[in-house]
Amino acid sequence: MVKIGNLELGEFPLLLAPMEDVSDPPFRAVCKDNGADLMYTEFISSEGLIRDAAKSIQKLDIFEYERPVGIQIFGAEIESMREAAAIAEAAGPDILDINYGCPVHKVACKGAGAGILLDIDKMVSMTAEIVKRVKIPVTVKTRLGWSHDTIRIVEVAERLQDVGIQAISIHARTRQQMYKGEADWSYLNLVKDNPRLHIPVFGNGDIDTPEKAREYKDKYNVDGMMIGRASIGYPWIFNEIKHFLETGEKLAGPDLEQRINVTKKHLDFSVKWKGEKQGILEMRRHYTNYFRGMPNFKPYRSQMVTAETYEEVAALLEEVGEVFADYQF
Repeated sequence: MVKIGNLELGEFPLLLAPMEDVSDPPFRAVCKDNGADLMYTEFISSEGLIRDAAKSIQKLDIFEYERPVGIQIFGAEIESMREAAAIAEAAGPDILDINYGCPVHKVACKGAGAGILLDIDKMVSMTAEIVKRVKIPVTVKTRLGWSHDTIRIVEVAERLQDVGIQAISIHARTRQQMYKGEADWSYLNLVKDNPRLHIPVFGNGDIDTPEKAREYKDKYNVDGMMIGRASIGYPWIFNEIKHFLETGEKLAGPDLEQRINVTKKHLDFSVKWKGEKQGILEMRRHYTNYFRGMPNFKPYRSQMVTAETYEEVAALLEEVGEVFADYQF
């Protein structure tokens, strides 16, 4: 049984990665329905939280059905992160996660996210202060290092454990790689082989099929996996991986009706949570992914991403169900 603090997550938990503009409550809802064991919010700016910025505060919204759920924060200043940690804890999550992995320029080049990998001592000090500030379990998501020449992930994991984190998720790329090239999970083996390390280690990067999940589970000895991009438009991946790990058999993929139903649920929640205008706007990035691979879908996608009312989108989804009723994925 894998545990974070007192939270029991099963024998090999699958985590939903915190993804900016993706891992919001509507998306988390459909991932929870389809087997995610632990989910994290989008990453939230510490400066935004302590300044009561509306966008940051809204990201604190969590719901009972999601549990266990973690809130993830990022920032470059230790005092701001301490304050933000307390604000996040007050929102009632089960876990507080620290983002030491975001590679995007506007975050990393200000010393936050993966940027802190250039200053491991500060990373450890910041983590220690956050652990002392909150009572819930603290976890970390990070990368192997800033560049291939600066990889110190075995040391980093041990030092973060020593100041009190209770799990670590490692995206097996450097910041320099961004999302390019192949993730190198061999470093996760090195982390797991450290006899001093006893916290759970979750692997992240390139897990996009049940077969790869089993291969990497067997080869790299991780305690669970964090799924990110592969879940966008395909939340079924969590249950598909679980089924394959348990039985060695592949589940049939979702048919058109299932895809439409999940898209509708996602849309309904998005509109309910953010209002019709914003909810519809933020759903536009998902339509291509939900219907990926369907021939002749482009005209419908074009209409969906320009539709301005809920009724328009709902009517288009109904039409897709009728026109492509005989299509087999």
